[in-house]
Amino acid sequence: MTQHTDVVVVGGGQAGLAAGYHLRRRGLDCVILDAGTAPGGSWQHMWDSLHLFSPAEHSSLPGRLMPAQPGETYPDAGHVVDYLADYEKRYDLPVRHGTRVRSVRRDGDGLLVEADSGTWRTRAVISATGTWSRPFLPAVPGRSAFAGRQLHTVNYRCPADFAGQRVIVVGGGNSGAQIAADLALDGRVEATWVTRRPPRFLPDDIDGRALFDVATARRRALDAGRDDTGGVASLGDIVAVPPVRAARDAGLLIARAMFSRLAADGVRWADGSGAAADAVIWCTGFRPSLSHLAPLDLRGPRGRIPTDGTRALPEPRLHLLGYGDWTGPASATLVGVGRTARNAAREVAGLLT
Repeated sequence: MTQHTDVVVVGGGQAGLAAGYHLRRRGLDCVILDAGTAPGGSWQHMWDSLHLFSPAEHSSLPGRLMPAQPGETYPDAGHVVDYLADYEKRYDLPVRHGTRVRSVRRDGDGLLVEADSGTWRTRAVISATGTWSRPFLPAVPGRSAFAGRQLHTVNYRCPADFAGQRVIVVGGGNSGAQIAADLALDGRVEATWVTRRPPRFLPDDIDGRALFDVATARRRALDAGRDDTGGVASLGDIVAVPPVRAARDAGLLIARAMFSRLAADGVRWADGSGAAADAVIWCTGFRPSLSHLAPLDLRGPRGRIPTDGTRALPEPRLHLLGYGDWTGPASATLVGVGRTARNAAREVAGLLT
């Protein structure tokens, strides 16, 4: 049986909820289809020690301030999950959990969304699936030869899982620095941090509030035709959250250059030296999870769907939300996605009316 609605939102994490909030405010009928079986999006799967970069009041979705977490300046991932679950309930958002979308297809003057629980015919789609379900692993020589354990950021939970082991952490971004610090400060793990280029720490007094302002200023400059300010990337790559600062200042967070290959027992550097390892944690980022859009055949020459704001240029009935600066400044953050969700809802409403 095919169901009908004005808008289908694919993904029920922070971006999907923000989209649902603004669509409801514009009087549009919508449904939010989420593959997760419970509220909270990817925040349910973060490592145990993860905290936000910003205080609670600066990490909120539209319409509802995140309450402070007792005893914490920067809330942990569990607090974010509770907030998102409350947000979904407070606004009675039409989220259908445990519903994985397989494909989005054209269907005359509408779009057909095929999910594992049924089919929806809709006038517009907002894709808000994020990147967490599509971890990226680089093609490093010898990766298949390594006899130890290999895992990605998505699989890491806590240092106790690696007690007494030698662990190589690969990646010069926030996840790499935080996980390397987590292991180094624990004391039971022999951790080696490896990066492709020397790590760039942001000044210690910069947190998510300043980063959002910088990202927004860059987008405004570009939109106005002014010179590119460089945005957050001009400041550095790693936010010096308290555990990262502590490990860095204690001399425990010193990065080695990237190794040239993996061997059965560990890693090898270009100069022929090596290090034994029991595990390698790849903190090497993610790619947008967009396989459900493949039937629309929208990708450009470099594999990216061309957009104007959040609207897909080859298919104006489709909007992409929450995938990073590509689809709006800071749109992959809690505080940043609200603005782009509002703009997407406004454009969708204009299209449908």
